[in-house]
Amino acid sequence: MDIIIIGIALALLFNFANGLNDAANSIATIVATKALTPLQAVLLAGVFNLLGPLLFTTAIAATIGRGIVDSSFLTPTLILTALVGAVLWVLATSLLGIPVSSSHALIGGLLGAGIAGAGVGAVIWPSLTMIEQTAFYGIIGIILGAVAVGAFTHWRGEFKPWHLLLGGIIGVTVAIPLAIAAGLLHVSGILAVILFIVISPMLGFIVAFVFGIVVTCIFRNYAPWRVTGLFKNLQIFSGSLQAIGHGGNDAQNAMGIITAMLLAGGLISEFAVPLWVILASSLAISLGTLLGGWRVIDKMANRITRIRPYQGFAASTSAGGVLSLMNVFGVPVSTTHATTGAIMGVGATRGYSAVKWGVVREILIAWVLTIPASAVVAGLCYIVGYALIGGVF
Repeated sequence: MDIIIIGIALALLFNFANGLNDAANSIATIVATKALTPLQAVLLAGVFNLLGPLLFTTAIAATIGRGIVDSSFLTPTLILTALVGAVLWVLATSLLGIPVSSSHALIGGLLGAGIAGAGVGAVIWPSLTMIEQTAFYGIIGIILGAVAVGAFTHWRGEFKPWHLLLGGIIGVTVAIPLAIAAGLLHVSGILAVILFIVISPMLGFIVAFVFGIVVTCIFRNYAPWRVTGLFKNLQIFSGSLQAIGHGGNDAQNAMGIITAMLLAGGLISEFAVPLWVILASSLAISLGTLLGGWRVIDKMANRITRIRPYQGFAASTSAGGVLSLMNVFGVPVSTTHATTGAIMGVGATRGYSAVKWGVVREILIAWVLTIPASAVVAGLCYIVGYALIGGVF
């Protein structure tokens, strides 16, 4: 029983660290454009992070709790070591001011502890059919995207061979989520996580880029002061939407872990998230957000690109829309990835040089390292724990 209590406390600490790191997701653009003061922005994000999990289903919690490692192999101590790996990585990157995916850190922790404790057979690998279906819709998206972009640029007399590559990337980024939304493609577990490591920032980038262009065209003849005033107010709405999406996605990380631990400890008979778990997880992530990860906020708000109020509105609305869509379908995407992609997207509307790609590369390296780094830490924790007190493990 003691190990379950410790595990629950650590899961809530993880959500607290999640809010600490991911506070920047909801408020970076609001802080950058001075629509609200940093304290006001953090308070806004904290409130709407709390509401997010209450508005969406707990499908993501189920994916985390029983879609990564076979539940028959999950024990309270294995889950505990998975949490240790995730918490250490998120806290370390928060101190360094690097925006990473807390969801991916937790998934890495589960993989590392699961493999260390029960071997690779404990991991729920995707079926061949699922991989084939995903590849089919991905190839269709690549072909249609390349043809569409190639034809459009040819019609405008601006065609370059690299436009076909760009079209293919856009096509696959849009095709996979559309196929999932239409019920034509069913992806889950590890495959969904890997896919959306790439898709979520690209989708955020594309939606924000298009939305930014549309807003620019609509308001191009308005006086600058009117545009600034209007979109500073609208940013409060878009930031709230983004915070709801963030809370609805990331708060479910702890929900899934706590419910899995309760199930592994025999305290519940089926995987159903109790109301108290939903409330506690939501409160933990909101408290983390209220304290704010200020170094991460500075990097997201000021160091990727210079953001004007209308671009901040476009970025927040785009990222919030992407997150809400993924919440509905139970896909645990990275809110950090979606938001960073959206910020780059609105920055790119002013040209390639408007985005500080050196900062982006630093963030991308942290994204790539998150799952393996947290997996290694969690795996080592399990091995050390087993060597010291093997009977308990």
